[in-house]
Amino acid sequence: MAKVKFAPLRIPLHRRLETLAISIHIVSFLFLPIAGGILLMYLTWNYPDIAILYLTWLHYDWETPSHGGRKSNWIRNWKMWKYYSDYFPMRLVKTAELDPGKNYLFALHPHGALAISGFLHFATNATGIDDMFPGMECTLTTLQGLFTAPFFRDYFLFSGACVASKESLRYLLTRCGLGNVAVLIIGGAEEALYAKPGNYTLKLNNRMGFIKTVIMSGSSLVPVFSFGENEIFDQPDLRVGSKTWKCQHLIKSLTRFTVPLIQGRGIFQYSFGLIPYRRPVHTVVGTPIDVVQSDKPSREDISTLHSKYLVALNQLFDKHKVKYGVEENVKLNII
Repeated sequence: MAKVKFAPLRIPLHRRLETLAISIHIVSFLFLPIAGGILLMYLTWNYPDIAILYLTWLHYDWETPSHGGRKSNWIRNWKMWKYYSDYFPMRLVKTAELDPGKNYLFALHPHGALAISGFLHFATNATGIDDMFPGMECTLTTLQGLFTAPFFRDYFLFSGACVASKESLRYLLTRCGLGNVAVLIIGGAEEALYAKPGNYTLKLNNRMGFIKTVIMSGSSLVPVFSFGENEIFDQPDLRVGSKTWKCQHLIKSLTRFTVPLIQGRGIFQYSFGLIPYRRPVHTVVGTPIDVVQSDKPSREDISTLHSKYLVALNQLFDKHKVKYGVEENVKLNII
């Protein structure tokens, strides 16, 4: 039996606060959606008037996550998020300027087990996205299920996040004026199952929807890569066809959500738990690819831009990998 390695008693206060911040985030995203459902059932049984009021509000507000969201700069600038980013630490790296007179789609890779860098960089201002790209409104798009959980959805919407859907992306890129950045984590739920240290597998070969979206909107396409995102959790190597493997893929086919078997550290010990490891993450924003707008792009148009994007993404990875801890001979595994 492996020996548990406990955290030292004497740790600087700022490190304690960093661990507290990441713990609050992990607990809120893993358990608050369930707690919100339980709370609504409790209110329905014991305080039906309050439940009816909330359900009325939910009906009225249901389309908000697909129509630009609802952002609170106060929440996005909470001090907690800065402690969160310093925990790893996590940094955002700019390689090119953005024009506030255009719209952009940030295509983010990899998904990681819980898409932590995507949330921190683009749903909060902890790493300076607002100052780094002045004049731009940045919106993270993510799983629709997060916007159906009672009460939790209302909290999450204040980050400015929206649903990762065709309707939502087109709204952000065509109906909200100029100077908008929509952030899409391309690999999605399936890619989360590949998120483990040293793995650079990206689910991308058959992902054409985001290419069609940028062509129809005329938005520029920007490759973004988070070096270290896959290093902050361990996952077991599951045999293809095993019961656990089949269960994960069944859940994905039914819900479009996966349950990666993450292993990290605990709050007071380093041997097991759901808290990510303290490992640096650097998210590099690449150079925009200009796109010619077309209301009805052909398959050839989509395939051509997809190929161009793959080249740009590989170039971004190869240019920065050694600087951020990846060996020179490592290549992206795009499937």
